[in-house]
Amino acid sequence: MPDMSPIKNPMPEQEPEVRNKNFLEVAKGYAADMAKSEAARCLNCKNKPCVSGCPVNVRIPEFIARIAEGKFEQAYQIISSTNSLPAVCGRVCPQESQCEGKCVRGIKGEPVAVGRLERFAADFHRENSSKIAESVKKPETNGHKVAVVGSGPAGLTCAGDLARLGYEVTVFEAFHKAGGVLVYGIPEFRLPKAIVQDEINKLMESGVKIVTNAIVGRAISVDELFGEGFEAVFIGSGAGLPQFMNIPGENLLGVYSANEYLTRINLMKAYLTEYDTPIKRAKRVAVVGGGNVAMDAARCAKRMGADEVYIVYRRSLEELPARREEVHHAQEEGIVFKLLNNPVAVLGNEEGYVRGLECLRMELGEPDDSGRRRPVEIKGSNFVLDVDAVIMAIGTSPNPLIKSTTEGLEANRRGCIIADENGATSKKGVFAGGDAVTGAATVILAMGAGKKAAESIDKYLMSK
Repeated sequence: MPDMSPIKNPMPEQEPEVRNKNFLEVAKGYAADMAKSEAARCLNCKNKPCVSGCPVNVRIPEFIARIAEGKFEQAYQIISSTNSLPAVCGRVCPQESQCEGKCVRGIKGEPVAVGRLERFAADFHRENSSKIAESVKKPETNGHKVAVVGSGPAGLTCAGDLARLGYEVTVFEAFHKAGGVLVYGIPEFRLPKAIVQDEINKLMESGVKIVTNAIVGRAISVDELFGEGFEAVFIGSGAGLPQFMNIPGENLLGVYSANEYLTRINLMKAYLTEYDTPIKRAKRVAVVGGGNVAMDAARCAKRMGADEVYIVYRRSLEELPARREEVHHAQEEGIVFKLLNNPVAVLGNEEGYVRGLECLRMELGEPDDSGRRRPVEIKGSNFVLDVDAVIMAIGTSPNPLIKSTTEGLEANRRGCIIADENGATSKKGVFAGGDAVTGAATVILAMGAGKKAAESIDKYLMSK
């Protein structure tokens, strides 16, 4: 019988005043008894609405039923049959707006904690894999070669699905380490890098080859990849080009893009004393923006020793695009939310360093095209926030390098590669997906695009 408790089993976490001083993972994960108890809340609905909410179509009720029975490894195998990165998804997916958002249990209480259970199954497998005889063998090659550009969630998913089908896949990564946004963007306390590496290792064991320090568009072009014997190319190069507000003072010392700030901390390990990564250890930090990246940057700044960290956002809490869980964690950790405020200038001292952020107070007007109420300036309400660093977290766009070096590859006015619903671009044999197509979005949507493109590449090459 299902457990009819209206609320989820709570996730064990580090205490806020402890965790805001370290980079250890905030959420500790379910113990086995908690996982079985939570799994028992699933109603195993006949029409499985949760599955339709998952961009990679994880067989959710099926794996949850195995957890309820204590068959944890079976649960993991069910998840990994459609999801190349289960330990990642269990940690960073916005389940509340996807699978859990469609859960019937959510109508009269809280939905089943699908994400927490996915994480539990993946962590169980990782912790016990030495005791479990691996049943998945490297597939027989079908003789076809595919190149994947970028080793973020879209590229890794596309590569994993193609490798399962017997393709010889080579992933080209610009950085010195594979993982894309999973390693440079998402902090250690939300997604430990050892877990990302473990998922990548599994893909390599399945036959995926990864070449790092390989900038496609500079070291080798897309056309040259075809000349090297690759029959199809998937572009999953992400959206790593930061956006700025174009306000006075953005070139002052102490102004960072969130991309640079997070890359220095996450990929280049600036938070560890044994790494000599230069970064400003500011005491009062303003983070401009209201998305998950802004929350990550603010929470990192606090852990890097800042006394005061402000989120400066021009709308109210209701319009904040970040996940509720991330906002809640940031508030618990002492991040101050300066809502209905819009920066108009960064102020500097005589040496050229940041000394303040001039803001204008806002009020909400009628809804705009996004459906959110439009912020309107309150004339003469200027004030200065006393800070010594400013982090701009207002979005990113795709790097123009691949688009500018690939003849016949069409992009829109925002620099995003144009691809159809199957990932096919305007250039024959070239497919694309993830943030390179949509602009900055979520890990799971990028994975969904990588999965769809792998299906399309398979159909394209099998029909030749």
